[in-house]
Amino acid sequence: MAGSGRVGYAVVGLGHFAEHVVLPGFRDSRKARVVALVSGDGAKARRLAKKFGAGETYAYENYAQCLANPQVEAVYIATNNSTHAPFALPAAAAGKHVLCEKPMATSVAECREMLDACRAHNVRLMIAYRKYFEPGSVEMRKIVQSGKLGRLKIIHSTFSIYLRPGGERPLWHFDRSLAGGGALPDVGVYCVNTARWVTGKDPVEASAYEWTVAPDAFKEVDENIAFRLNFPDGLIMQGTSSWGAATDSFLRIVGEKGWAMLDPAFQYNEHRRLYGRINGRWFEKKYKVLNELALELDHFADCVRRNRQPEPNGVEGLRDVVVMEAIYQSARQGRPVSISYPE
Repeated sequence: MAGSGRVGYAVVGLGHFAEHVVLPGFRDSRKARVVALVSGDGAKARRLAKKFGAGETYAYENYAQCLANPQVEAVYIATNNSTHAPFALPAAAAGKHVLCEKPMATSVAECREMLDACRAHNVRLMIAYRKYFEPGSVEMRKIVQSGKLGRLKIIHSTFSIYLRPGGERPLWHFDRSLAGGGALPDVGVYCVNTARWVTGKDPVEASAYEWTVAPDAFKEVDENIAFRLNFPDGLIMQGTSSWGAATDSFLRIVGEKGWAMLDPAFQYNEHRRLYGRINGRWFEKKYKVLNELALELDHFADCVRRNRQPEPNGVEGLRDVVVMEAIYQSARQGRPVSISYPE
């Protein structure tokens, strides 16, 4: 296995996001390169390999051959949610580092398997939350962590897109066994994870309400879900995720001394605006679109080369799945649910 220069990645899964966001990220990367593609569609894999300069392509059933390739040092798993663990476990066993799309898996049990495997084989595990590298989100976190807002009291956050079966979204998104859920693990997880990351706090209780106006389309997964997360020290988050509204996202945090708002907060292809009022003084900053995936790929590559734990690592991915499981449980049972995190 190579130990210097750019880290060689295999991208596993060539859906819309991989083709249009992940693979272009390698073009702007300084520390990572794509060397192999793994897909169930051989023709598509060969076409994208030629376009993005990957030297090898493999079918899913030949994944073991991909992992035996010495040029592959890390895998970027971009398959459907239910297969994240099945692709991560053999990668770890083969000594390959794992960068996995969110959500980490469809259950806490699978997340723990992934963590255990990567620890046992001494490989890095990172979950692909690109917000950790986007300058507007980083600045929001700095403001919150500095204490300028005072004691935190309220978080409001939403991420919505309009989505129906068909079009560019494959049907697995609407199959609970494959996706683990609908709007919540697809877009709502951004609200959950970013709030946890920015504040440095973990919620201890969840309340939620789920609804749909298109029951024929959303028989198995959530179209809309609103949730309240109670954090320690009196901090309350109100979050909403939806596949039934126009594309929109924001993150607003209110403390005793002021507030800050990132809008839009989570899309990867829009200019951002961070603004607010602290101690009576207004502020505003604007951020141009940049390639967040390139920053993410470079961070993980740097962690591989320097033998460092990435941020966000698998523990953060697991904790988000714990929170989402509590949200779903509350929506089903119609009552608040306490959140407890595994060791």
